[in-house]
Amino acid sequence: MPRLVSLRKRCMDLIPELAKFGVVGLIGSVIDLGGAAYLHGAEGIGPMVSKAISLIAATVVTYLGSRFWTFRHRVNQALLREGMLFAALNLVGLAIAEAVIAFVSYGLDLKHVLAYNAASVAGTGLGTIFRYFSYKKWVFLAGTPAAAVAAGEATVSGLTAVTGTREEEALLDELLDTAEASRR
Repeated sequence: MPRLVSLRKRCMDLIPELAKFGVVGLIGSVIDLGGAAYLHGAEGIGPMVSKAISLIAATVVTYLGSRFWTFRHRVNQALLREGMLFAALNLVGLAIAEAVIAFVSYGLDLKHVLAYNAASVAGTGLGTIFRYFSYKKWVFLAGTPAAAVAAGEATVSGLTAVTGTREEEALLDELLDTAEASRR
């Protein structure tokens, strides 16, 4: 029974993070889909270039939303490393969505608009599930709230260390305690 209570609590703790992730993703989808439609339809830019530009814009917006809102309670890595991982995982999510569309369109030979839209939604859904869990595992790392605060304080004070292992967190805590004691 305690395991069920623990599982229920973990699921309930995920709801705010999932909601924020959904809002950021929705904004990114509007930028991506709306931007591609505008650039291609109104501006006359080619379909592939339009999609690339809108996808880059959406990736930047979703990265900022994820880093500074959805996963702000997690330990941040170096900005360049974190951004590159985020972009790479977005490409994998896009490949998942494209694979579903290709399977439906070419594998099943369903060329109707409804089949395309259903495959697009299913592929985007699977890609979104992949991105959510991969962001948590590789980009926006889990850590205790104290570790996140310690990492932020270390960055502000000039002590830059990548936290992640217990030894590194203990060393960082010791350095912060020493710095705080010397200020007194």
